[in-house]
Amino acid sequence: MTLDRFITVKYKENKPKIERLKGILRELGIECARTIEEKVDLQFSALEHLYKNLKNDELFIKLVIANAVVSYQLTATGEEWWWEFAEYFSSNPSEKGIADAYSRFLSESKTNRRLTAAKIKRLEKLEPFLAELKLKDLKNYYYSMTSLRNDLAKVLNSKRNAKTIVFAVKMFGYAGRIAFREFIPYPMEIEIPDDVRINAYTKRFTNEPPTVFWSRIARDVGIPPLHIDSILWPVLGKHAEVKERLKKYCPRAELIFDLASL
Repeated sequence: MTLDRFITVKYKENKPKIERLKGILRELGIECARTIEEKVDLQFSALEHLYKNLKNDELFIKLVIANAVVSYQLTATGEEWWWEFAEYFSSNPSEKGIADAYSRFLSESKTNRRLTAAKIKRLEKLEPFLAELKLKDLKNYYYSMTSLRNDLAKVLNSKRNAKTIVFAVKMFGYAGRIAFREFIPYPMEIEIPDDVRINAYTKRFTNEPPTVFWSRIARDVGIPPLHIDSILWPVLGKHAEVKERLKKYCPRAELIFDLASL
Protein backbone atom coordinates (compact mmCIF):
# COMPACT_ATOMS: atom_id res chain seq x y z
CA MET A 1 0.00 0.00 0.00
CA THR A 2 1.36 3.43 -0.92
CA LEU A 3 0.76 6.83 0.62
CA ASP A 4 0.18 8.56 -2.75
CA ARG A 5 -3.55 8.96 -2.32
CA PHE A 6 -3.06 10.67 1.05
CA ILE A 7 -0.61 13.26 -0.30
CA THR A 8 -2.06 16.63 -1.32
CA VAL A 9 0.00 18.55 -3.87
CA LYS A 10 0.21 22.27 -3.14
CA TYR A 11 0.57 24.27 -6.35
CA LYS A 12 2.02 27.75 -6.58
CA GLU A 13 -0.36 30.43 -7.77
CA ASN A 14 -0.43 34.17 -8.37
CA LYS A 15 -3.62 35.05 -6.51
CA PRO A 16 -3.92 38.72 -7.61
CA LYS A 17 -3.58 37.70 -11.27
CA ILE A 18 -6.09 34.90 -10.85
CA GLU A 19 -8.62 37.25 -9.26
CA ARG A 20 -8.15 39.74 -12.12
CA LEU A 21 -8.59 36.90 -14.63
CA LYS A 22 -11.82 35.79 -12.97
CA GLY A 23 -13.08 39.37 -12.82
CA ILE A 24 -12.56 39.88 -16.55
CA LEU A 25 -14.19 36.56 -17.44
CA ARG A 26 -17.22 37.32 -15.24
CA GLU A 27 -17.63 40.69 -16.97
CA LEU A 28 -17.42 39.10 -20.42
CA GLY A 29 -19.72 36.15 -19.73
CA ILE A 30 -20.84 33.33 -21.98
CA GLU A 31 -22.50 35.67 -24.50
CA CYS A 32 -19.12 37.21 -25.29
CA ALA A 33 -17.74 33.73 -25.90
CA ARG A 34 -20.64 33.02 -28.23
CA THR A 35 -20.00 36.24 -30.18
CA ILE A 36 -16.34 35.32 -30.61
CA GLU A 37 -17.24 31.81 -31.76
CA GLU A 38 -19.85 32.90 -34.30
CA LYS A 39 -18.46 36.23 -35.53
CA VAL A 40 -14.71 36.14 -34.94
CA ASP A 41 -13.56 32.52 -35.26
CA LEU A 42 -12.62 31.86 -38.89
CA GLN A 43 -13.17 28.15 -38.29
CA PHE A 44 -16.87 28.83 -37.64
CA SER A 45 -16.99 30.82 -40.89
CA ALA A 46 -15.44 27.87 -42.72
CA LEU A 47 -18.16 25.57 -41.38
CA GLU A 48 -20.88 27.98 -42.46
CA HIS A 49 -19.36 27.96 -45.95
CA LEU A 50 -19.34 24.15 -46.07
CA TYR A 51 -22.89 23.90 -44.72
CA LYS A 52 -24.20 26.28 -47.37
CA ASN A 53 -22.57 24.32 -50.19
CA LEU A 54 -23.04 20.75 -48.97
CA LYS A 55 -26.81 20.95 -48.32
CA ASN A 56 -26.74 17.73 -46.29
CA ASP A 57 -27.01 18.22 -42.52
CA GLU A 58 -26.05 14.69 -41.53
CA LEU A 59 -22.99 14.49 -43.77
CA PHE A 60 -21.96 18.00 -42.76
CA ILE A 61 -21.85 17.16 -39.05
CA LYS A 62 -20.09 13.83 -39.61
CA LEU A 63 -17.41 15.49 -41.74
CA VAL A 64 -16.81 18.09 -39.03
CA ILE A 65 -16.29 15.38 -36.40
CA ALA A 66 -13.97 13.47 -38.73
CA ASN A 67 -11.96 16.57 -39.55
CA ALA A 68 -11.58 17.49 -35.90
CA VAL A 69 -10.07 14.15 -34.89
CA VAL A 70 -7.29 14.57 -37.46
CA SER A 71 -6.67 18.25 -36.63
CA TYR A 72 -3.22 17.82 -35.13
CA GLN A 73 0.38 18.18 -36.30
CA LEU A 74 -0.78 20.71 -38.90
CA THR A 75 1.50 22.36 -41.44
CA ALA A 76 -0.36 25.69 -41.32
CA THR A 77 -2.68 27.53 -38.94
CA GLY A 78 -5.88 25.91 -37.74
CA GLU A 79 -7.87 28.56 -39.57
CA GLU A 80 -6.16 27.75 -42.89
CA TRP A 81 -6.67 24.01 -42.35
CA TRP A 82 -10.40 24.36 -41.67
CA TRP A 83 -10.88 26.59 -44.70
CA GLU A 84 -9.02 24.10 -46.89
CA PHE A 85 -11.32 21.37 -45.53
CA ALA A 86 -14.44 23.46 -46.19
CA GLU A 87 -13.42 24.35 -49.73
CA TYR A 88 -12.43 20.77 -50.60
CA PHE A 89 -15.60 19.06 -49.36
CA SER A 90 -17.81 21.80 -50.81
CA SER A 91 -16.61 20.60 -54.22
CA ASN A 92 -15.85 16.95 -53.41
CA PRO A 93 -18.59 15.54 -51.16
CA SER A 94 -17.79 12.18 -49.59
CA GLU A 95 -19.42 9.46 -51.73
CA LYS A 96 -17.48 6.27 -50.91
CA GLY A 97 -17.01 6.88 -47.22
CA ILE A 98 -15.11 9.35 -45.09
CA ALA A 99 -11.83 7.42 -44.75
CA ASP A 100 -11.69 6.94 -48.52
CA ALA A 101 -12.39 10.64 -49.10
CA TYR A 102 -9.64 11.63 -46.68
CA SER A 103 -7.10 9.34 -48.31
CA ARG A 104 -7.48 11.59 -51.36
CA PHE A 105 -7.91 14.86 -49.49
CA LEU A 106 -4.86 14.49 -47.24
CA SER A 107 -2.68 13.42 -50.16
CA GLU A 108 -3.42 16.83 -51.74
CA SER A 109 -3.56 18.92 -48.56
CA LYS A 110 -1.20 21.84 -48.10
CA THR A 111 -2.11 22.43 -44.45
CA ASN A 112 -2.19 18.90 -42.97
CA ARG A 113 0.69 16.88 -44.44
CA ARG A 114 2.17 15.14 -41.39
CA LEU A 115 1.37 11.63 -40.11
CA THR A 116 -1.24 11.10 -42.82
CA ALA A 117 -1.17 7.29 -42.60
CA ALA A 118 -1.91 7.41 -38.87
CA LYS A 119 -4.71 9.91 -39.46
CA ILE A 120 -6.35 7.68 -42.08
CA LYS A 121 -6.19 4.74 -39.64
CA ARG A 122 -7.87 6.92 -37.03
CA LEU A 123 -10.68 7.71 -39.45
CA GLU A 124 -11.05 4.02 -40.29
CA LYS A 125 -11.68 3.41 -36.57
CA LEU A 126 -14.17 6.27 -36.43
CA GLU A 127 -16.11 5.56 -39.62
CA PRO A 128 -18.22 2.57 -38.44
CA PHE A 129 -19.35 4.63 -35.44
CA LEU A 130 -20.33 7.59 -37.63
CA ALA A 131 -22.01 5.36 -40.22
CA GLU A 132 -24.53 4.14 -37.64
CA LEU A 133 -25.62 7.66 -36.68
CA LYS A 134 -28.67 9.31 -38.18
CA LEU A 135 -29.46 13.01 -37.97
CA LYS A 136 -31.71 12.45 -34.94
CA ASP A 137 -28.81 10.72 -33.15
CA LEU A 138 -26.54 13.66 -33.90
CA LYS A 139 -29.18 16.02 -32.55
CA ASN A 140 -29.40 13.94 -29.36
CA TYR A 141 -25.63 14.28 -29.01
CA TYR A 142 -26.00 18.04 -29.42
CA TYR A 143 -28.17 18.06 -26.30
CA SER A 144 -25.73 15.72 -24.54
CA MET A 145 -22.24 16.61 -25.71
CA THR A 146 -20.71 14.79 -22.75
CA SER A 147 -22.10 11.55 -24.20
CA LEU A 148 -20.44 12.31 -27.52
CA ARG A 149 -17.12 12.94 -25.77
CA ASN A 150 -17.38 9.63 -23.93
CA ASP A 151 -18.30 7.67 -27.05
CA LEU A 152 -15.59 9.25 -29.20
CA ALA A 153 -12.99 8.48 -26.55
CA LYS A 154 -14.14 4.86 -26.42
CA VAL A 155 -14.19 4.40 -30.20
CA LEU A 156 -10.75 5.98 -30.66
CA ASN A 157 -9.29 4.36 -27.54
CA SER A 158 -8.34 7.78 -26.16
CA LYS A 159 -8.63 9.56 -22.84
CA ARG A 160 -11.78 11.62 -22.40
CA ASN A 161 -9.71 14.78 -21.92
CA ALA A 162 -7.41 14.09 -24.90
CA LYS A 163 -6.92 17.28 -26.91
CA THR A 164 -8.43 15.99 -30.15
CA ILE A 165 -11.42 14.47 -28.33
CA VAL A 166 -12.45 17.67 -26.56
CA PHE A 167 -11.64 19.70 -29.68
CA ALA A 168 -13.90 17.38 -31.70
CA VAL A 169 -16.71 18.13 -29.25
CA LYS A 170 -16.09 21.86 -29.63
CA MET A 171 -16.25 21.71 -33.42
CA PHE A 172 -19.28 19.41 -33.25
CA GLY A 173 -20.91 22.10 -31.11
CA TYR A 174 -20.24 24.62 -33.87
CA ALA A 175 -21.69 22.27 -36.48
CA GLY A 176 -24.75 21.53 -34.35
CA ARG A 177 -25.35 25.24 -33.80
CA ILE A 178 -25.28 25.82 -37.57
CA ALA A 179 -27.35 22.78 -38.59
CA PHE A 180 -29.94 22.87 -35.79
CA ARG A 181 -30.09 26.69 -35.54
CA GLU A 182 -29.98 26.62 -31.76
CA PHE A 183 -27.31 27.64 -29.26
CA ILE A 184 -26.56 25.00 -26.63
CA PRO A 185 -23.71 25.90 -24.24
CA TYR A 186 -20.90 23.39 -23.85
CA PRO A 187 -21.11 21.22 -20.72
CA MET A 188 -19.12 22.40 -17.72
CA GLU A 189 -17.50 18.97 -17.31
CA ILE A 190 -15.75 18.95 -20.71
CA GLU A 191 -12.22 20.23 -20.21
CA ILE A 192 -10.29 22.86 -22.14
CA PRO A 193 -8.01 21.54 -24.93
CA ASP A 194 -4.54 21.36 -23.38
CA ASP A 195 -2.53 22.77 -26.28
CA VAL A 196 0.80 24.62 -26.31
CA ARG A 197 -0.73 28.10 -26.06
CA ILE A 198 -3.05 27.24 -23.17
CA ASN A 199 -0.20 25.47 -21.39
CA ALA A 200 2.08 28.51 -21.67
CA TYR A 201 -0.67 30.96 -20.65
CA THR A 202 -1.60 28.88 -17.60
CA LYS A 203 1.95 29.19 -16.28
CA ARG A 204 1.38 32.93 -15.82
CA PHE A 205 -1.05 32.05 -13.03
CA THR A 206 -0.05 28.68 -11.59
CA ASN A 207 1.93 25.48 -12.04
CA GLU A 208 -1.29 23.51 -11.60
CA PRO A 209 -2.17 21.22 -14.55
CA PRO A 210 -3.96 23.43 -17.13
CA THR A 211 -7.10 21.32 -17.45
CA VAL A 212 -7.54 21.25 -13.67
CA PHE A 213 -6.91 24.99 -13.31
CA TRP A 214 -9.31 26.05 -16.07
CA SER A 215 -12.04 23.70 -14.88
CA ARG A 216 -11.81 25.37 -11.47
CA ILE A 217 -11.87 28.85 -13.03
CA ALA A 218 -14.85 27.80 -15.17
CA ARG A 219 -16.87 26.78 -12.11
CA ASP A 220 -15.95 30.01 -10.29
CA VAL A 221 -17.02 32.31 -13.16
CA GLY A 222 -19.88 30.23 -14.56
CA ILE A 223 -18.41 29.84 -18.06
CA PRO A 224 -17.72 26.29 -19.34
CA PRO A 225 -14.06 25.56 -20.21
CA LEU A 226 -14.65 25.23 -23.96
CA HIS A 227 -16.20 28.70 -24.00
CA ILE A 228 -13.27 30.08 -21.97
CA ASP A 229 -11.04 28.58 -24.66
CA SER A 230 -12.93 30.69 -27.22
CA ILE A 231 -12.35 33.88 -25.22
CA LEU A 232 -8.63 33.20 -24.78
CA TRP A 233 -7.96 32.00 -28.31
CA PRO A 234 -7.97 35.40 -30.16
CA VAL A 235 -5.55 37.05 -27.73
CA LEU A 236 -3.14 34.10 -27.62
CA GLY A 237 -2.90 33.80 -31.40
CA LYS A 238 -1.19 36.02 -33.97
CA HIS A 239 -3.84 36.09 -36.69
CA ALA A 240 -4.34 39.75 -37.68
CA GLU A 241 -7.78 39.22 -39.25
CA VAL A 242 -9.03 37.59 -36.05
CA LYS A 243 -8.01 40.61 -33.98
CA GLU A 244 -9.67 42.98 -36.44
CA ARG A 245 -12.88 40.96 -36.31
CA LEU A 246 -12.69 40.99 -32.52
CA LYS A 247 -12.60 44.81 -32.54
CA LYS A 248 -15.47 44.92 -35.03
CA TYR A 249 -17.89 42.51 -33.38
CA CYS A 250 -17.08 42.56 -29.65
CA PRO A 251 -18.07 45.67 -27.66
CA ARG A 252 -15.75 44.51 -24.85
CA ALA A 253 -12.76 43.85 -27.11
CA GLU A 254 -10.38 45.94 -25.00
CA LEU A 255 -11.26 43.87 -21.96
CA ILE A 256 -10.44 40.72 -23.94
CA PHE A 257 -7.09 42.20 -24.97
CA ASP A 258 -6.40 42.87 -21.28
CA LEU A 259 -6.23 39.10 -20.82
CA ALA A 260 -3.08 39.03 -22.95
CA SER A 261 -1.27 41.36 -20.54
CA LEU A 262 -2.00 39.37 -17.37
